[in-house]
Amino acid sequence: MAGSLFWTPGPYHILSYGTLLGTQVFHTFINATAAFKTLERPQFAVLQRALFPAYFGMQTVLPVAIALTYPGGLMAAPSGIQGALLDETNRWSVAVPLVTIFVTGLINWAYCLPVTNSITDKRRAQETKDGKKSWDPAPHSQEMQSLNKQFGKIHGISSLLNLVTLIATITYGFTLSTRIL
Repeated sequence: MAGSLFWTPGPYHILSYGTLLGTQVFHTFINATAAFKTLERPQFAVLQRALFPAYFGMQTVLPVAIALTYPGGLMAAPSGIQGALLDETNRWSVAVPLVTIFVTGLINWAYCLPVTNSITDKRRAQETKDGKKSWDPAPHSQEMQSLNKQFGKIHGISSLLNLVTLIATITYGFTLSTRIL
């Protein structure tokens, strides 16, 4: 059992990468789109609020797992963090994509998500005061206009970060595929 594949980093590396890419593609292009088209806006917001902590958490934790399980080669970089992030030959092909995924996921998880939730709570309170939903046609109160603008800005930043995360994940996938071929 000592020579078993079970005790090597390779399978965990592939599983971590596959989970990260699969989660991102599924949520970004299938889950969020279907939910937005199917659910009423309040239910969609509740669903997204419930999903995003886990989603952004995975975007933050899985690149660390990928770096920790980086399978070095006999003639190449060492395994683990040393090979993934510290080996000079892997700087652009491994370190930059993994650090990008980690940082963008962390910004979404630790900054954008709490700010978005706070703005959403303020919009709900303002809807009660105004007697009008934030997405209803204009005119809106000055307060709601400001909150809608803030929400649009943070949502745009979060969406851009998510896109960068996905591109970095796919970029690393090409690097990973060269090790398999």
